[in-house]
Amino acid sequence: MGRDLRIVDPHVHLWDLSRARYGWLQDDPLPNNPAGDMRPIAGRDYLLKDYLADSAGWRVEKIVHVEAGMPRGQQLGETDWLQAMADACGYPQAIVAGADLLDPDLEALLEAHAARPNVRGVRQIVCWHENPRKTYMARDLLVDPAWVAGFSKLARHGLSFDLQLYPSQMETAAGIAAHHPDVPMIVNHAGLPTDRDEAGMARWRSGLRLLAAQPQVSIKISGLGITDRAWTRESLRPVVLECIDAFGTGRAMFASDFPVESVHGTFDAFYSAFDAITASFSADERDRLFAANAEAIYRI
Repeated sequence: MGRDLRIVDPHVHLWDLSRARYGWLQDDPLPNNPAGDMRPIAGRDYLLKDYLADSAGWRVEKIVHVEAGMPRGQQLGETDWLQAMADACGYPQAIVAGADLLDPDLEALLEAHAARPNVRGVRQIVCWHENPRKTYMARDLLVDPAWVAGFSKLARHGLSFDLQLYPSQMETAAGIAAHHPDVPMIVNHAGLPTDRDEAGMARWRSGLRLLAAQPQVSIKISGLGITDRAWTRESLRPVVLECIDAFGTGRAMFASDFPVESVHGTFDAFYSAFDAITASFSADERDRLFAANAEAIYRI
């Protein structure tokens, strides 16, 4: 049944290690990565042909590329590589570019990104956690007024923001969203419910609803293996349904996070789970979750 679903995958990463250096994939030893052990994908290219091989058998019509961790000063180069690819073969249909919102040259970078036809938004991972094994950042950027000032510049360039954060940061992020209703926000990876005890999950559920109360905020249901390493279809079910309950079928979308999520399972396994969990939904609701919402939110 699911193989006939139209898919627009709104979270894909590609890289060519011959043209840029990705420390999280190439350092020796590899740095701690809260997303999991990256050794299975480290040190080798991941190109469009590789993604298409991983997703073979599913009807993937369009993809959104999300920045893959280029440092400040190299982010426009990644965008230009992707735009050249899109010009040549049509993929990716949309690009979420990298930007450090504390970059002193941020205005020029945003202007340059926005000038590329397929760019729709930017991402800067802001996940901060008190546990040093889980945190991506040395501090919580969301409480830095200078970072928020950088965020406010996105509106004038017509750019959205991909928001990868932890539940403990959701209340702050919802406040930022309330003050900047003209910047669409897309929560990445189901809001990363990393603290799986009762209190942690309650905080995640509450945070989802604070974010969902802002009409310009949507969510990608992806990266579920990051916080549930021994996942099963049934262990994913409550997380998937909670996201959909909070945001509705009009502002939630399934995504692969490939190849990062490939360290936790195959494309087929994750999309088969998404398919099974939503089997009782209407055809229109399923099309929204698997394709149409991504098209609308990323304007493709």
